[in-house]
Amino acid sequence: MHSMTKKIVSVGLIAALCSGMTLGMTGCGQSDAAKGKTVVTLLQYKQEAVDIFDEIMADFNATHDDIYLEIESPSDAMTILKTRLIREEAPDIIGFGGDVNYSNFVDAGILMDLSESGVLEKVNPAYLDILESLEYVPTDGTYAMPYAANAAGMLYNKDMFAEHGWEIPTNWNEFTALCDQIQSEGIQPLYSGYKDTWTCLAPWNAIAIELSPSDVCFQVSDGETTFAKEYSEVADKMQELLKYAEDGPFAYGYNDACLAFADGQSAMFAIGSYAVPQILSSNPDMNIGSFVMPAADSEEKLVLNSGIDLQFAISESCENKDAALEVLRYLAEEENVQNYITAQNSVSCLLGDYETSPVLENMMPYIESGRMADFQDHHYPSEMAVDAMIQTFLIEGDKEAFLNKFDTSWVRYNRDVIKKVQDYTAAHGGE
Repeated sequence: MHSMTKKIVSVGLIAALCSGMTLGMTGCGQSDAAKGKTVVTLLQYKQEAVDIFDEIMADFNATHDDIYLEIESPSDAMTILKTRLIREEAPDIIGFGGDVNYSNFVDAGILMDLSESGVLEKVNPAYLDILESLEYVPTDGTYAMPYAANAAGMLYNKDMFAEHGWEIPTNWNEFTALCDQIQSEGIQPLYSGYKDTWTCLAPWNAIAIELSPSDVCFQVSDGETTFAKEYSEVADKMQELLKYAEDGPFAYGYNDACLAFADGQSAMFAIGSYAVPQILSSNPDMNIGSFVMPAADSEEKLVLNSGIDLQFAISESCENKDAALEVLRYLAEEENVQNYITAQNSVSCLLGDYETSPVLENMMPYIESGRMADFQDHHYPSEMAVDAMIQTFLIEGDKEAFLNKFDTSWVRYNRDVIKKVQDYTAAHGGE
């Protein structure tokens, strides 16, 4: 990685990111404990992690005499963040997910290049690759420290599998044969909860990474292929899953699905590891396992769907970058990483001897070998509402209309991205 000449913040891009938002944000007063110290502000987006971040803040401040860490965890963090950006009041450190926002922030020049800072030395190279893949076009530098990841595929009831002698499938034919066997024994194979449109994306992503190129969005933008071509088999297998789902899967939402799976109403649930805490809240004694979605025709082609759930970036405008880097180094200490991934049932993006949830046992070989690909919806703009498109397709069954809309919507909502990709390809001779 190479350092990059500091970019000029694109006010127009930030304004576009923030369009339609009110600017009702007010600042926080400095506490007495912070007086005389270098104050570092961190805004993070994970509401479900407020307790662990409160612990991190208290522990950091108890062990540092010269730096005071203020962590904010608002309920609508990304809206507040973008509001602050347009007001040029960026927090020193941003904690956010690995999605399209990262590319937007890099393009706007609002993040510090961390490639020469030393804080990336512990990061699993596979997650640095995933981070790089989030950029619309390759950019010198690395602008965030991946911290925690989630993994998505299939959760299953381990006790139920053991009782019936069911084996974990390693390809699509084995998977459908298993579902047929489970049905023949009078048990529901899957619960879906598709009333909440976002749940449709869980199996979609896990299937798509095995059946389409990992850079499919780049290829489509560059005119090399179409979603109609690359997502045809993905759509077929999404429809096939419905044969094994609950009756009326569009009448039940995510909470219903978690409760039903916890209650033993299905053998499997196509969702990510992030659902485990909620499932266990209903049935603390449930023995949950997981396996990689077996959408491909052989085990050799299976890929774990894993993306960066939390990463930390330092604002380019931060006036105390050394202090901010000290916070990142503190966050990367093994005890702090372990506490976080235990609390959040997630996977460390940092190398080390971490104890990962037993739920993820079958996925760890994929993580350790870097046999992973990011969630493809991390590249979809929210305006496309792909989750709703998938839900409509599954309800109506018109595959051709769905795939055509995917292509036309991509052009409609990504004109700037498409131009950027095509300009890059033209300048680099298709490299």
